[in-house]
Amino acid sequence: MATKTLPPSPPGHFLLGHLRELRHNVLDFYTRVSREHGDVALLRFGLKPVYLVNHPDMIEEILTSRNFIKHYALRMNRRLLGNGLLSSEGDFWLRQRRLIQPAFNRDHLNRYAETMIGYSQRWANIWQDGETRNIHDDMRTLTMEIAAKTLFGADVEGQGPVVAQALIDVMDSFSSRLFSVLRLPESFPTPKNLRAKRAVQRLDELLYSIIHSRRSDGQQDDLLSILLHAKDDDNTGMTDKQLRDEAMTLFLAGHETTALALTYTLWLLGRHPDIQDRLRAEVRSVVGSEPLQVGHYSRLKFTEWTVLEGMRLYPPAYAIGRQALEACDIGGYRLPAGTTILSVQWVVHRDPRWWDDPLRFHPARWDNNLQKRLPKCAYFPFGGGPRICIGNTFAMMEGTLVLAALLRDWHVESITSELSFRPRMTLAPAIPVELRLRRV
Repeated sequence: MATKTLPPSPPGHFLLGHLRELRHNVLDFYTRVSREHGDVALLRFGLKPVYLVNHPDMIEEILTSRNFIKHYALRMNRRLLGNGLLSSEGDFWLRQRRLIQPAFNRDHLNRYAETMIGYSQRWANIWQDGETRNIHDDMRTLTMEIAAKTLFGADVEGQGPVVAQALIDVMDSFSSRLFSVLRLPESFPTPKNLRAKRAVQRLDELLYSIIHSRRSDGQQDDLLSILLHAKDDDNTGMTDKQLRDEAMTLFLAGHETTALALTYTLWLLGRHPDIQDRLRAEVRSVVGSEPLQVGHYSRLKFTEWTVLEGMRLYPPAYAIGRQALEACDIGGYRLPAGTTILSVQWVVHRDPRWWDDPLRFHPARWDNNLQKRLPKCAYFPFGGGPRICIGNTFAMMEGTLVLAALLRDWHVESITSELSFRPRMTLAPAIPVELRLRRV
């Protein structure tokens, strides 16, 4: 039974609340609040109260409870996400999840893995000895090509800059409205909202052209074909609008977050040549002189640990929010219905209570089933509970196979000395992340 009054709160502006701190350095601010004010703290986004909850047991309770739905920020991005898995709720979400889930079974994942390997090896052949690359640009293009081929059976070579700029425009509009005292709707014609509207139109043109083409092509092995032919219990499928919403959600989740995970993991490896050498030795030991194949994936344990560790330190989805449908007790506090709760992977993944030497890049920590020994939500890069990311296995397979394909014959050295971020919906870099390449 809750007995405490309001949670502690850092000093804030009477009107702005904590918006200035959130705009200045949101990651440092969340970390400082958690360390100084405990596992439950009260923030204000302007006049809107938001509860920061960063204890794994409380996060698990929130993510598994039916009393919580996705928070208001996702509803601010309806133009982009529509009513796809990320933003839908209730019976509709459950129906869509059941229709989509078969697309991620083992047989389909193995076919997707062949595509991941093929595109990764093509990029390994594009790289030139001694050159310096903006690795975020490379990984964003690579994962977009993989996502387009596996999800839609489409080749989108040359579309990378268009898609990347469209996402930047949409994310800028979202961030501007999220950290604003006067939260204008998407339809209000500010310059950023207008750029975002045009950006979504460009993405829609790409997706609808693929959907319309595929309706006349017949069944294929990609995810879109599976969705086109999926039927629920009353033998109804998805409309073009529903297909668009799910395709947009999966396309964004299937390449943007994975690109960030690979970018930051490669940057870390470029700063730790000993770990990079160990990863390369594993790949060469497992693969030998053969081409990299799907069957090698399960044996690339250290490579997989490296991906897990990269996402621990730099989680692409750095915060997750929920809204309470009814009043509830969290951490001894009584929170009213409608409460917005925010849990921050960036903070929890670096908390010394759960992690030894938490700021150290140490993939070997994942040995001996670390994930099973941790509190469930001490590590949650893909969320948790029934709404855990449907593509989590896809993403881990992709991250592991891409690293294996690229680093088997390439050594990377980090030229960018320190990372800086522009957190939007994801943990985007604020500056180019540059690596120098050397063939080995």
